[in-house]
Amino acid sequence: MNKDTALRIVAAVDLGSNSFHMIVARLEEEGTLSVIDKLREPVRLGGGLKENGKLSRDARERALACLDRFGQRIRNLPQGDVRIVGTNTLRVATNAGKFVAEAQRLLGHPIEIVSGREEARLIYLGVAHGRATREGRRLVVDIGGGSTELIIGEGGDSILRESLYTGCVSASREFFGDGEITAKRMDAATLNASLAIHPVARDFRAGKGNWEEAVGCSGTIKAIRNIAQAEGWCDSGITLKSLEQMRNRIIKQGHIDRLALESLKPDRSPVLPGGLAVLIAVFETLGIKLMRVSEQALREGLLRPGGAYPAQGCA
Repeated sequence: MNKDTALRIVAAVDLGSNSFHMIVARLEEEGTLSVIDKLREPVRLGGGLKENGKLSRDARERALACLDRFGQRIRNLPQGDVRIVGTNTLRVATNAGKFVAEAQRLLGHPIEIVSGREEARLIYLGVAHGRATREGRRLVVDIGGGSTELIIGEGGDSILRESLYTGCVSASREFFGDGEITAKRMDAATLNASLAIHPVARDFRAGKGNWEEAVGCSGTIKAIRNIAQAEGWCDSGITLKSLEQMRNRIIKQGHIDRLALESLKPDRSPVLPGGLAVLIAVFETLGIKLMRVSEQALREGLLRPGGAYPAQGCA
């Protein structure tokens, strides 16, 4: 192995519909990674998607300001040691090309707009690395800003992958756009997400040997887990009962501006109702009783062998 391999710095950037994430790590011997920096900014790019399919000027400016800051950290890293991916909002925005060109200039590296199923594959790589010792099939769920990914895999391999057009930003905009939270709106948002899941539900539903463990990842699910545990609604992971308790609480509070939940961060409040509705739909439609939560997701998947970087002599 080249002596410099242990000093190789690699990075991954996830241009999500709700938040932009960057992770910088040192590639050590035998392919292990030591995280140096992690950054997250709630850009909410999907919230700037207008009815004509274009990204608003405000959303573009917020996003580019964030990427200028990210670029200061990764611009001088070697080409090939940085992987940057755009997800649902950049897949659907009609003016994404112009934004991507400016973003690439700021970051100093190319941006890849990945398909929903490729996004799902990368998510699974990240989650599987953190739960590699678990045996049997697992269901992995990632609720992003504009899409929700469902993956069934075993070990390090994903077997079945789907990307659904529903997420915390899109659901919150459609059903809670003025901030008001009611039982009727929560029911409508949950039904809408259930309808999005229904065409693939049979393949991902509990039972019939499909999977033995359900695992959630990324910001929405981690935030809901943190709230549920801080409020004392569950001891570990997430249960449907804890989701129902959260639903009842936010309906009682009645408005995004009045949300007061333990461990809820201010930047998460505007997208919590939509994200919660989607997760309730996932639990009910797929028959999930308990969901464990992974701290790793898409950006960690980008850093794994098979995600972004060749081993270059590492096992």
